[in-house]
Amino acid sequence: MVTITPGIVAVFAVVLLALVLFVTEPVPVDITAIGVMVTLLLIAPASEALVAVGLLGEPIELLTYEQGISGFANAATITVLAMFILSEGVQRTGVIQILGSKIAALTREDETRQLGATIGVVAPISGFINNTAAVAILLPMVTDLAERGRTSPSKLLLPLSYASMFGGMLTLIGTSTNILASDLYARITGGPPFGMFEFTALGAAVTVVGAAYLLTLGRYLTPERIKPRTDLTEEFQMAEYLTEVVVREDSPLVGRRVEDALAETAFDVDLLQLIRGDEVFLEPLGPKQIQVGDVFAVRTDRDALFELIDAEGLDLVPVTVDERELEAADRGQNLVEVVIGPGSSLAGESLASASFRQRYDATVLALRRGGELIHRRMDNVPLRVGDTLLVQATADSVERLDTNRDFIVAQEIERRDFRESKIPVAVGIVALVVAAAALDVVPIVVSALAGALAMVLTGCLKPTEVYDSVQWDVIFLLAGVIPLGIAMEQSGAATLLAGLVVASADLLPLLGVLAVFYLLTALLTNVISNNASVVLMVPVAVEAANALGASPFSFVVAVTFAASTAFMTPVGYQTNLFVYGPGGYRFSDYVRVGAPLQLLFAAVTTAGIAAIWGV
Repeated sequence: MVTITPGIVAVFAVVLLALVLFVTEPVPVDITAIGVMVTLLLIAPASEALVAVGLLGEPIELLTYEQGISGFANAATITVLAMFILSEGVQRTGVIQILGSKIAALTREDETRQLGATIGVVAPISGFINNTAAVAILLPMVTDLAERGRTSPSKLLLPLSYASMFGGMLTLIGTSTNILASDLYARITGGPPFGMFEFTALGAAVTVVGAAYLLTLGRYLTPERIKPRTDLTEEFQMAEYLTEVVVREDSPLVGRRVEDALAETAFDVDLLQLIRGDEVFLEPLGPKQIQVGDVFAVRTDRDALFELIDAEGLDLVPVTVDERELEAADRGQNLVEVVIGPGSSLAGESLASASFRQRYDATVLALRRGGELIHRRMDNVPLRVGDTLLVQATADSVERLDTNRDFIVAQEIERRDFRESKIPVAVGIVALVVAAAALDVVPIVVSALAGALAMVLTGCLKPTEVYDSVQWDVIFLLAGVIPLGIAMEQSGAATLLAGLVVASADLLPLLGVLAVFYLLTALLTNVISNNASVVLMVPVAVEAANALGASPFSFVVAVTFAASTAFMTPVGYQTNLFVYGPGGYRFSDYVRVGAPLQLLFAAVTTAGIAAIWGV
């Protein structure tokens, strides 16, 4: 039995605090991870101060300074960074959009074909580019697929997220979790890291089972929260909030600029477009001088509308303001759904504090958070990752939003900046990276970095695009939590936890203990980051396997696969958040669809591990 030392108590205290912060997210998870790293580094000097005043017998030595910051130089961190760059290089060519559109052309209005195409495209792609990036790229294609086929997007978007998760288990580079688990396993056991296709057989089995579930039982469990779309204003229930008004001769607004009139009004109102004669103007409307006879499309509620009409000398125009009316300004798309993306600078900001209208020349008509629609007083609502905004803007502004990494535009936009001539080059670079790592020519970190450099040298990426391609919140999360795994291992905390799990071996067979590890990791990853759950569970899994005389590799594979199955909550995995707003889902939908899949995967994965590698 492991003696509980002050070091173990300190590590458990840090873990408990980290878990609370990861779940409640008072600050972003990457900031929590850096806080964990700093806290671990401060324990030693703090304990020395306590020893000096007689409150502690001896200092607590958890980590050296070099170990504390080793996450920034860790092979897993650098590999994940390089993979983001590789994924961006492929994305910039437009090859995935082209592939998606060709497949979509075959599905027509058959929901089964649409669902099969969604799963069949995202799962294999997620094995070779970061699965988070794969969902961000394919989300517009899937929503357009639903629209063209008169299918509810809710029926396709949750399967898109789930398929990206189990598709990411096809290769080592499919998800950052795999790369991190490989590095932890090699460091703790002294054995070789995972090979590129080490667990592809199991990943393929899981993918087939997952696809079969989503096409059968999962299809019927997935709710139709959003009706098949014919009009975005109808989808966002805007009928009571959109109207047109005309400026009368006696209006006090005549001669004033739009921005001045908006700044001084106390009403919750947005001017969406100006119709003057045969011309239609969108943002920026601010500099326009208001004239008699100007017609404005406005967003406001009924009570504010009638007060506005009386106070500002306006008359109602008897027309229905719908998507067609709001897209009359030019030939492009003016009305789109925009999702707040991962690591967005707008997360935690409001539309007002971010100066959204002025910065992006765009107007927000409504905000959807899961199944909740917000139409009033949106300007001061703090935004979250996964929030969906109904935005009106010019075609040029929409294209700028589409290229901005803060957002995911949930409809396919005709992009002029795809480098289609570079498709063979980008795909070839990724193929060489995979081949070099698979054949052990060089370590994966070297081949990934070489591939990232090749993307720039061949013109698939511009040098300035390299830094924008990296999800820095993931990099800092990895760098921050890696020292926690080291501290758990060196303090004995992992051994203590392993002993508690090993005690279950008196009641369960070895395969049952393996299933316990899978389920514990799966439950943990549904409420905290998948990378954090791997860091916490891999050291425990290795210690437990050694204590039981079992295979550490098998136990670590179970933890790795479980960490990528955050099916039961929208917050467990970034891809779940991506589809939360566009699908109009409720929290309970993830439990209803994800829980049976979670249990199915627990059985398939543990049985597969036993069959392929033994326990």
